[in-house]
Amino acid sequence: MPVTGKRCKWHRVARALRLLCWVGCFSAAAATRGNEWTRLSPIPNAQGLAGAFAGVSSGVLLVGGGTNFPNDGAAAAGNKVWYRDVYVLESPNARWRTVGKLPRRLAYGVSASYRNRIVCVGGSDERQHFAEAFQLELRNGVLVTTALPRLPHSLANACGAMVGSRLLIAGGIDEPGSTQASNSVLSIDLSEAQPRWKTEESLPGSGRILSIAAGNESSFWVFGGARLVAGKNGKPQRNYLRDAYQYDLGKGWKQIAELPRAAVAAPSPAPWFEDSIYVLGGDDGTQIDVPVAEHRGFSRMSFRYDPSGGKWFEAGGLPAPRVTTPCVKWGDSWIVPSGEERPTIRSPEVWSWTPAK
Repeated sequence: MPVTGKRCKWHRVARALRLLCWVGCFSAAAATRGNEWTRLSPIPNAQGLAGAFAGVSSGVLLVGGGTNFPNDGAAAAGNKVWYRDVYVLESPNARWRTVGKLPRRLAYGVSASYRNRIVCVGGSDERQHFAEAFQLELRNGVLVTTALPRLPHSLANACGAMVGSRLLIAGGIDEPGSTQASNSVLSIDLSEAQPRWKTEESLPGSGRILSIAAGNESSFWVFGGARLVAGKNGKPQRNYLRDAYQYDLGKGWKQIAELPRAAVAAPSPAPWFEDSIYVLGGDDGTQIDVPVAEHRGFSRMSFRYDPSGGKWFEAGGLPAPRVTTPCVKWGDSWIVPSGEERPTIRSPEVWSWTPAK
């Protein structure tokens, strides 16, 4: 029976809506096609953790420290809790278990994997920032902590990555409530018998916190982050950044192509895959004044940077964008353990990303 009049009109509208839905689904599938995201066992802390340390030792994944709001975010403003538990995941199909503790309750430092050890630098607790550095290693199932030389000053909210045998650290702030971020760059060569911290050439541009770092055998990259300024109430406010820089050992800094959008606190160090660097979402600042209850979550778009061509490309959508969390290479995959899903709201989920070749 033919459809006429108003029924015909609504039939056409319904058909158009179905077509739009189909196109949207196809686009979403195409955006992630070939990239495999897998959810692993959640960490044992039910609220999840932000600012944790993470890395690989003895072939297993370790995550330690971090913060959360046990009473669910905004309702518990000012009641942030710091942790020192260290968890181990022995295989992607296993469940987490507690293996030990950090030297203190600690979060918002820099961590990186190097030769069976996890290097942990700086960070904070509820009262202060720290200059301590140490290494975690799993030996015959026992967590061993070894001290490294102290930083020249206390530091938190910096970014860092391995460049060969050197750990480079950039930016950050030296005390809570600071309204000016650092642009200093420090390095330590972990292959030396007696490693020590050295001051590198300062990062161009403004000082910044929560940038995304990346490194390979000879170069170090810093992407985005936030510049700090004093607000009308004297408290720090963030200016979201898109600028990006490359540091070649022995040659110095150069500015490279800007990020397609601002990115703060995306998982770092950023993944490397087939000579490209991937920035996995981050806080782009578009919801800075949105109440937590109305916040839609952080950016779902990832971007790929091609160092040889100096260009950025869209790299697909993210199933569960997280910020203020490390990123760890484990086998052929990159792990994003826990982190913030909305401001003050953490997630215990752990995601594994295997890039498409």
